[in-house]
Amino acid sequence: WNILKEYNQDEHLINHALAVEGVMRYFATLYNEDPEKWGITGLLHDLDYEKYPKEHCKKVVEIMKEKNLDDELIHSVVSHGYGLVTDVKPESNMEKVLYTIDELTGLINATCLMRPSKSVLDLTTKSVKKKFKSSGFAAGVNRDVIKNGCEMLDKPLEEVIEKTIEGMKTVAAEIGLEGAV
Repeated sequence: WNILKEYNQDEHLINHALAVEGVMRYFATLYNEDPEKWGITGLLHDLDYEKYPKEHCKKVVEIMKEKNLDDELIHSVVSHGYGLVTDVKPESNMEKVLYTIDELTGLINATCLMRPSKSVLDLTTKSVKKKFKSSGFAAGVNRDVIKNGCEMLDKPLEEVIEKTIEGMKTVAAEIGLEGAV
């Protein structure tokens, strides 16, 4: 948390980090992996983005090495930018999940904010899938990354959306998506 806050002050980026952390912890339990390790990876995945947007997924290597963070964490964080800002391919399940859900959490967040309830707690997979198909909605969300990630995970889009919603529900209050349900 302290490392994240040292490099990030923007409320939206911090909420995004918390959303990705929550989803990563949720997926870790589905894969029978360490939620702490997966959560930290999610929390720190955009560590360099606010201060060094043009060096995203590159500057983070230097920052994390200075903080004595392990190489596996560094590789995982860098690999979430695969095909966009780095050629480091996601290899482990943790890396593939992070690569996939990073963009998806943004789409889900935008979908929630357009709903009367402003909540993830009553959000359905069907609602997100409908917004996924509308390229004009949350146009900054790279749907190809989400599709490629689903292929890497060998999971259907609907399942990944459903599990990502469930993960975001676990941190709804922290990320401002409890809404009026």
